[in-house]
Amino acid sequence: MKHLLNLLAAVALLVWGTYLVRTGILRVFGANLRQVLARSISTRPAAGLAGFGVTALVQSSTATALIVSAFVGQGVVSLPTALAMMLGADVGSSMMAVVFSFDLSWLSPLFIFVGVVLFITRQSTPLGRFGRVLIGLGLMLLALRLVSESTAIMVRSPAVKALLQSLYSDILLEITVGALMAVVAYSSLAIVLLTATLAASGGIPLDVALGLTIGANLGSGLLGVLATAKSAVPVRQVPIGNLVFKCFGVVLAAPFVGYWVTYLRPAVPDHATAVVLYHLAFNVLIAILFIGFTQYVARWVGQWLPKPDRNPVTGRPHHLDPSALETPSLAISNAAREALHQADVVESMLLGMLRVIKENDLRLAEELRRMDDTVDQLYSAIKYYLTKISREALGEEESRRWTDIISFTINMEQIGDIIERILLDIEEKKIRKNRSFSDAGMAEICELHARLVDNLRLGMSVFLNASVRDAQKLLEEKARFRDLERAYAGTHLTRLTENTAQSIETSSLHLDLISDLKRINSHICSIAYPILDSAGALAPSRLKPVLPEQPSRVL
Repeated sequence: MKHLLNLLAAVALLVWGTYLVRTGILRVFGANLRQVLARSISTRPAAGLAGFGVTALVQSSTATALIVSAFVGQGVVSLPTALAMMLGADVGSSMMAVVFSFDLSWLSPLFIFVGVVLFITRQSTPLGRFGRVLIGLGLMLLALRLVSESTAIMVRSPAVKALLQSLYSDILLEITVGALMAVVAYSSLAIVLLTATLAASGGIPLDVALGLTIGANLGSGLLGVLATAKSAVPVRQVPIGNLVFKCFGVVLAAPFVGYWVTYLRPAVPDHATAVVLYHLAFNVLIAILFIGFTQYVARWVGQWLPKPDRNPVTGRPHHLDPSALETPSLAISNAAREALHQADVVESMLLGMLRVIKENDLRLAEELRRMDDTVDQLYSAIKYYLTKISREALGEEESRRWTDIISFTINMEQIGDIIERILLDIEEKKIRKNRSFSDAGMAEICELHARLVDNLRLGMSVFLNASVRDAQKLLEEKARFRDLERAYAGTHLTRLTENTAQSIETSSLHLDLISDLKRINSHICSIAYPILDSAGALAPSRLKPVLPEQPSRVL
């Protein structure tokens, strides 16, 4: 029992080390990795090489699958190109298995020591995050040595020998067990390394190890499908397409395991090397055979899992992919896109509001008020999504973006509430009482509304691009809008003194309306403050310095 616990602990340590390396690399290089993948879309071979390079660094084809799937969901990468990237990613993962198959246990103490020092002393910096990667690498190397030692003891047990013999010559059982192990461990790389170590120590025969390796490859494809099961349809298409390639590879490779053992094993120095080289050969052959067929597989996947028609004002979040949370930079990007979706709903409400004022459309007013519930739902979803992103994993720029998104969504939610109250006032004080604004008053409202729509669109651009020039322009619009609101309030009072009947009937509503429009504009212009503040373009205060009071002279 003690030796079994030692083995299970070593396997857990191997899985944990793999996790530390994967998440650490994504936290250090997440934004750069996204840029590399996004730019490598000119040809399928280039996409495959990009997937190979990123996965060799991240040491997880599943992590690459999640990043690439998010790109497809955002429309940055086409599905055939994404599938080519995944073929390269699988080769990159198998190459790392070859590297780890060498005896590098002497590096384990060095990596752990340096990693812990860096992580503790510089925890919130990129150097500290790189220390986390070194800790993971050290734990992986240590775990492989512990697995080898524990296995060498356990294989002497008669019960263990009987269990291992049950796998012998049953390729389907071996593939199934390998796939399940990869899914449970959340890492095909860890399972391949474990299998190679078991084979090297004599724990399992070579042909069983090769069957488990095929199953681990199938399990890595299943992992991507399971990780994106709750994501949008475009995101789920990439793992499904990659799983199709895996299935074809299993069908082609399984019948020829015996040939590898018989004819190629003599040329390989040991069983561990034979396993990792087989793993590499498996993925290289799949990449070579199927990279020319990605467009056909993409077409099949599109037919099996078609994209639904998307309503731009639906309340369901479009971009909050939970599988992207392990890559903070990608999750921040998803939250920003969902915030723009929320702003689109607010814009639809703002445009419809003028129609209600002009046409007295009660049905449209009710629909627009229901859309405020959509705005509130999106605000809650974005806020909850952002709270699940590890703040420790965010750099300075990403932390600032995190705050900007929260501020933007709060402003959009408050604008939606103001529009809802305006619609209720219009229904109660204008439509149901059959009143109307004077021609001059309606013209003023239309002018303010047009400026408001333009400012909202400018605010969305400022939020998206962080342009200091546009932010300054938006803040200038705040002063112009305030002056217009004061001027139009004055002209309305002039019409009251002239006893204009329509102005008298709608006086309270008119003044409240232009005041509410100014409040909406203030929320829109608030988008500019974080951009200008980070650029150092904000003055400390708009107040003029007050002269100190002079002491009164007593006569």
